[in-house]
Amino acid sequence: MTYTAPFTTLSQHNAHPLQGMPSTESLASLLETASLYLHVPFCHTRCHYCDFNTYAGLLPLREPYVRALFHEIELAGQAVRNADGTPRRSRTIFFGGGTPSLLSVSQISRLLSACYHAFTVDPDAEITLEANPGTLDQQQLHGIRAAGINRLSMGAQSFDAHLLQTLGRIHTPDEIEQAVHFARAAGFTSINLDFMFGLPEQTMQHWQETLARALALRPEHLSLYSLIIEEGTPFYSWTAEGRITPADEDLCADMYEYADALLQAEGYINYEISNWALPGHQSRHNLTYWQNLPYIGMGAGAYSSFQGRRYSNERSPQQYIRLLKANRLPEIESETIEHVQAMSETAFLALRTAMGLHLPTFEERFGQPFSTFVGDRLHLVDEAGLLDQSDGWLRLSKRGRLLGNEVFLRLLPD
Repeated sequence: MTYTAPFTTLSQHNAHPLQGMPSTESLASLLETASLYLHVPFCHTRCHYCDFNTYAGLLPLREPYVRALFHEIELAGQAVRNADGTPRRSRTIFFGGGTPSLLSVSQISRLLSACYHAFTVDPDAEITLEANPGTLDQQQLHGIRAAGINRLSMGAQSFDAHLLQTLGRIHTPDEIEQAVHFARAAGFTSINLDFMFGLPEQTMQHWQETLARALALRPEHLSLYSLIIEEGTPFYSWTAEGRITPADEDLCADMYEYADALLQAEGYINYEISNWALPGHQSRHNLTYWQNLPYIGMGAGAYSSFQGRRYSNERSPQQYIRLLKANRLPEIESETIEHVQAMSETAFLALRTAMGLHLPTFEERFGQPFSTFVGDRLHLVDEAGLLDQSDGWLRLSKRGRLLGNEVFLRLLPD
């Protein structure tokens, strides 16, 4: 296949074939690691767009849940030990949810201690906690920073008070700014803010004002997501009833392109379709997913992908606790990832990143050139200008980032 010159603001010089990874790391060594994801399913209220495995009204379960999660970390660490019996190495730990910031500092510290005991955690590991700005105070932030959390990811979503109410968020615009200031005072030097576009009644002016206030805080990382109406959520039924109308696709594309131009002008790298970071602040944990590297998910409803197998946990927090009390791993579903499936997933996940897919590394990993694997399946999207290739890298073009699903679908197994 023949492609045009690449788009990207990332330097290609001395880049590691797996973007964002230390340059001294080999592919073989990275495939022997396991990033850790800890799911905390508790929320004060459930947002109107959310289809994650989260629950309101279960806060009294926090302590029994933490004890169960502590035990699962121990069991999982034993299950994935290296062949010589030593603990598996981990490069990142991510507390996701739900609202992990609803846990106490003591509970977070205990879970981190369990990870360090069951796994060999890198001294410079990236350790992230997701948080709702409305649940954070200065004392708590000092405590979790001292406990070892070194990256904070806050679900800000908007700086428009009416839109926050529409989404069902519990925080105010001012609480977003206050939480960032408190986090800075606590010593956090790596902060991500999540925002959403394509919201009901959201205008381009709303979006521009949100981005301006976000940039005034100078977070190291920004995640910008287009609203997806998921079945089973209040937004889904409200859309069907005509109570809300999401933004049209053209406005969403305009919002995305405006954000991309603005953030890159401010020094942020669009290193993945929905993520921008200041240099050196790409999310190493999320890059684990996009580079299709191993990860172990623990907690109710968590997913894992490890050594050719993908598996998931019991979703109900109550049943999850019962299983761990019985000294049983809470795994309920499992599938073997066939070789062709692994090749497909590695390709389309890497193409979500700005650097794209490193073709020599793909061949090293799977023993087959990408061109042989893909055949002529990408011919149409290539002709449509959705792909670029240069210096052994294949990536989406600027237009391809807006139409990425057209490429990804052609990479899936038949």
